[in-house]
Amino acid sequence: MSQKTLAEGSRAGAAAIEHGGAASPKRWWILAVVAIAQLMVVLDATIVNIALPSAQTDLGFSDGNRQWIVTAYALAFASLLLLGGRIADLFGRKPAFLVGVVGFAAASALGGAANGFTMLVVARALQGAFGALLAPAALSLLNTTFTDVRERARAFSVYGAIAGAGGAVGLLLGGVLTDALDWRWTLYVNVAIAVVAFAGGWILLGNHRDAANAKLDVPGTVLVAAGLFSLVYGFSNAETHAWGSPLTWGFLIAGGVLLGAFAWWQIRAAHPLLPLRILLDRNRAASFLAVLITGAGMFGVFLFLTYYLQLNLGFSPTKTGVAFLPMVGALMVTAQVGTTILVPRLGPKAVIPLGFAVATAGMAWLTGIGVGSHYVSAVLPQLIVIGVGLGMVMPPAMQLATGGVAAEDAGVASATVNAMQQVGGSIGTALLNTLAASAATDYLSGRDATSKLVRAQATIESYTSAFWWSAGFFAAGAVLALLFYRRGAQQQDAGDTPVIHM
Repeated sequence: MSQKTLAEGSRAGAAAIEHGGAASPKRWWILAVVAIAQLMVVLDATIVNIALPSAQTDLGFSDGNRQWIVTAYALAFASLLLLGGRIADLFGRKPAFLVGVVGFAAASALGGAANGFTMLVVARALQGAFGALLAPAALSLLNTTFTDVRERARAFSVYGAIAGAGGAVGLLLGGVLTDALDWRWTLYVNVAIAVVAFAGGWILLGNHRDAANAKLDVPGTVLVAAGLFSLVYGFSNAETHAWGSPLTWGFLIAGGVLLGAFAWWQIRAAHPLLPLRILLDRNRAASFLAVLITGAGMFGVFLFLTYYLQLNLGFSPTKTGVAFLPMVGALMVTAQVGTTILVPRLGPKAVIPLGFAVATAGMAWLTGIGVGSHYVSAVLPQLIVIGVGLGMVMPPAMQLATGGVAAEDAGVASATVNAMQQVGGSIGTALLNTLAASAATDYLSGRDATSKLVRAQATIESYTSAFWWSAGFFAAGAVLALLFYRRGAQQQDAGDTPVIHM
C-alpha cells in the first residue's frame, strides 16, 4: 500500500469525526471524562493488590488462591482487548464507552459485596472483560476528538501520565481506603468514579460508527483471544509452578502458536480484526514495543518496592502510596514536556531512548537499598529519576502508537496499545517474581536461615535482583527504540491527521 493511499485514508478517517473534522468545542471536557474512565481501569491493576491481605483474612482463602484475584482480571482484560477495540469501531465509541463504564461499575459492586473466594474471582474477571471494552474506546476517543497535532500531544501527555502513574496512585488510594474503611471499598470506589464518567460520557460524547460497513472477524477474534489468554495464563503459572511445568511452557507454546495463526489469518481475512496497515508504520511498531517493555519493567518498581517499603521499612499501606507520589509528579511533568515540546522538535528517536536510559539509571541506582536504608536517601531520589525517564517514554509512545490511523481503525489500534501494556506487565510479573525468589534462595544457601538478619538480607537480595532485571528491560528498550524509530521529527500541519511513513 502506498504512502499516498495511507495518508489519504488517514485524512478521510479524520474527516469522519464529528463536526466534519473540526475540533470539537467540548474536546477538553471529553478529555476529562476519558481521563477519569482510564484512571478507573488503571487504578484497578494495583488498588486491589494492597487490599489482598485484608480480603484474604476476611474471606478465608489460601495463599495459593490469592494470585487468582489478580490473574482473573489480567486474563479477561488481555484476551478480550482487541475484540473490545473492534466493537468500538463497529458499533460506535459512545455505546462501547458507556457499556464499559456501567459493566465495570457493576462488576466492582459485585466484588465489593463478595461473600467468598469464587464470587470475588468472578467479579474480577467481569471487571477485566468490561475494562477490555472501556479502555480502547477511551483511548480511541482521544485520537478522533483531538484533530490538531499540538492539542493531541497535550491530550496524550495527560492520558499517558495516567497510564504510567495510575499504578502508584492505586497503591495510595488502596492504602487509604483499606486503612480508613475496609478492603471492600477498593472495589466500591469504582462505582462513584463510574457515575461521573457515565454522566460525562452521556452528555458530551457523540456517536459515529467509523467502521459501520465492516464485519466482525470471528475466526481472528477467537484466535487472538485464545492466544493472549494462553500467553498471560502461562506467565501467571510461572509464579506458582516451575518454568518446566506443562502448565507453564505448554500454555506459552500454545499462545505463541495461536498468535502466529492469528497473524496468518489477518493477511487473508476480508475484514481483519487487526489490519496489518496498523502495524506497518515503523514508528507505531516501535511504540508498541516500547509500551510492552515499559509494562514489564514498571512492575519492578511497583511490586518489589512496595514489599520493601512495607516489610522492611515498616510503612503503612497509606504511607507506601504517599511514598510513590514524587515519582508520579516527575512522570506527569516530563510527560507534558516530552509530548508537547521534545518529541515534536527532536523526534522520538532522540527522546524515547533517552527516557529509557534515564529510567535504567534510576533502577540501577535503586539497587543500593539495604536493610538499614532510609527512604529519603535510598529511595526518593531514585523514584524521581525513574519518573522522569518513564514520562519521556510512556506518553509519547502511546501517542505515536495511535496517531495517524484511519478513524475506522482507532479502536483496534488503541486496544493493541493496551494489550502490549497488559502482556508486558504479565511477563514482567512472572519473570521478576521468579528471578527474585531465585536470588533469595541463592543467598540463603550455606547461611543460617534461622537468623533474622540473614533472612532480611535475603529479601534485600531478591528486591535488588528484580531492580537489576528491570534496569535491563529498560536498557534493552533504549537500544531497540534507538534502532527502530525513524530519525527526525514528524512533519505535520496543525489540524492534519499524521501521515503514515513506510
